[in-house]
Amino acid sequence: MSIFEELESEVRSYSRGWPVVFDRAQGSRLYSEDGKAYLDFFAGAGALNYGHNNPHLKKALVDYIQRDGVTHALDMYTVAKRDFLETFKEKILAPRELDYKVVFPGPGGANAVEAALKLARKVTGKESVINFTNAFHGMTLGALSVTGNSMKRGAAGIPLVHATPMPYDQYFDGAMPDFMYFEKLLEDSGSGLNEPAAVIVEGVQGEGGINAARLEWLKGLDGLCKRHGILLILDDVQMGCGRTGPFFSFEDAGISPDIVCLSKSIGGYGLPMALTLIKPELDVWEPGEHNGTFRGISPAFVTATEALRVYWSDDELEKSTKAKGERIASTFKDLVETYPEANLVAKGRGLARGLEFGSGELAGAVCKAAFERGLLMETSGPDGEVMKLLPPLTLTDEELS
Repeated sequence: MSIFEELESEVRSYSRGWPVVFDRAQGSRLYSEDGKAYLDFFAGAGALNYGHNNPHLKKALVDYIQRDGVTHALDMYTVAKRDFLETFKEKILAPRELDYKVVFPGPGGANAVEAALKLARKVTGKESVINFTNAFHGMTLGALSVTGNSMKRGAAGIPLVHATPMPYDQYFDGAMPDFMYFEKLLEDSGSGLNEPAAVIVEGVQGEGGINAARLEWLKGLDGLCKRHGILLILDDVQMGCGRTGPFFSFEDAGISPDIVCLSKSIGGYGLPMALTLIKPELDVWEPGEHNGTFRGISPAFVTATEALRVYWSDDELEKSTKAKGERIASTFKDLVETYPEANLVAKGRGLARGLEFGSGELAGAVCKAAFERGLLMETSGPDGEVMKLLPPLTLTDEELS
């Protein structure tokens, strides 16, 4: 491993918790170069919902490469992009009666967020954005401005402005009515709150500590935005593509956000890809006003299309994800009740699950012990106090056990 320590920046992080050299991966398992198998309950931070080297997606990808399909195309028309758009409309948008135009903003989640913030400001002519406590939206400057983590914000090196944080669901443990503070500020001309262009929110906060917003809270936020003429941006980068059960984390709340950010597992295979979905009336871009060199990575379109065809032509994956999530919830509930002195808190929805410990040190020790036993997990939360499970949605019942 000396070459990594010699040449790679100190900014590397995951490799510090898992100090082995990985060589192969299949399904829910990663294999180190000496052949040891690790059960992967990290799944590329949610970028591998369908597992490593999924055979359905691998075949489609290999076939496309072997026939010399276009790899890089900027935003030109290609067969691969057409197949993706047609399949996305047929399998995802139409069945859910969602009417969105698709922006290809660049290949990462932060790209999708930057496009959303930029468009919201262009449409409304306003600068301010409302974000939430413990939010995480990416590492570029615009995305960092609406992120809560002080360590990540501090690395920006400049003031992060034009964003105001509000309390996320249950931030005050139910001691305050939902949105009382937010609405008071909006309605009070003396509050000093700049009139916001948009609100950006995660249905479940992953990096923030597996904080799952109640469906009624999300519905209430949607109503507040409508009453005050504020655009609602739903960041589904980590929690979309079935992570909570439905394809979108907001579906069960019965809302239709103005803008939706997708990345990570939208590419299906772990290939970089991102989408910013926008309601048609918001599509006021000038040609080329938001672009990027890697908007058209055709191999990602190919694997994304195949993932939609294989896993979203019926509701089997959604039902399986919910059932497996409930198994984890039940096990975590037993742990909480068995060890009351530990003050554990079970958190999450679907196959985004967390167990909160009294300290980040303890949660980190648990993840270290898990690694030594062949299980990959990470921590999340403001102090790393939550042990986080993000396994592939395709894991077997045996692997879950």
